[in-house]
Amino acid sequence: MLASELPEIRRIEFENAFYAAEGDWIESLLVISESTFDPEAALASLSRVELFYSERISDDESDQQAYRLTVVAHEPYPFLLGLILREKAIPNRLVLTPDGFNGVATVAEWDDFQRLADKLQEQFGEFELLSVNQVETTGAPLGSGQLGRVVRNELSRDQLNVLQTAHELGYFETPRRASAEDIATELDIAQSTLSERLRLAENQLFDLIFSGDQDTNETG
Repeated sequence: MLASELPEIRRIEFENAFYAAEGDWIESLLVISESTFDPEAALASLSRVELFYSERISDDESDQQAYRLTVVAHEPYPFLLGLILREKAIPNRLVLTPDGFNGVATVAEWDDFQRLADKLQEQFGEFELLSVNQVETTGAPLGSGQLGRVVRNELSRDQLNVLQTAHELGYFETPRRASAEDIATELDIAQSTLSERLRLAENQLFDLIFSGDQDTNETG
């Protein structure tokens, strides 16, 4: 979609993506273009995509211009990524170029890959296998890119520390592996302080994710 709006784009790479709620995905994209452009204006005509954050990461003298965009995509399964996830494959790299999509994915068994290949062929009409490697590990999955940096810039040190500790101890798992008391002990703070920091951190995080929902609902 974005590539059709900006014909001078060389490639769009999915750096990160995670499910937010009710069919919304938050996606981090690295966009390489032949010239500078206004991300907000470029995305304005796309009804199912909202720009959340943008950063130009190249200088004026660069041959190519690089932008990092964080967008909210209103779709249950985002395009090629959704197909890969539904077939229980691990997406390692997804890049859109003028010639089409190039991707790297990890599957557990050869039969899993064959099912994925059949689905790709069926949905997109053309699929070419470039190489196959047998590996001991899955490699870095899509999601280990730069999206977390945006969140880290918005939350305070205390908020990040509480969320990270709660996550590492299993507080958000079902069933929980750690209690609020466990986290407070680990951080050496009172439970009342923990509750306040955790509540503020969660509220700030949800504000980041859903900041545009109210305006969208009112104008829709």
